[in-house]
Amino acid sequence: MGMDETRRVRIEKLRWHCRRALLELDLVFQRFWRDAGNELDEATLSTMEKLLELEDHDLWELISGRRNNVDPQLQDLLARLQAPRTI
Repeated sequence: MGMDETRRVRIEKLRWHCRRALLELDLVFQRFWRDAGNELDEATLSTMEKLLELEDHDLWELISGRRNNVDPQLQDLLARLQAPRTI
């Protein structure tokens, strides 16, 4: 499997893992993927993998701003996920 194919598979797995039980999370991640497409760097992909290890309610607490993020590695990605929707 080539580098491009490996990257494509990794992104598809991340997209799949973004499908969550909470509708609010699904909507946030749908917007994120629509805006980001496949143009994510390695650091963002790694951060997304780390973020998706969280349980849905913990993840929503972070994205909604109800809980403060204590992990500096997650800060930029959380800011992107929290950004207001632009039409």
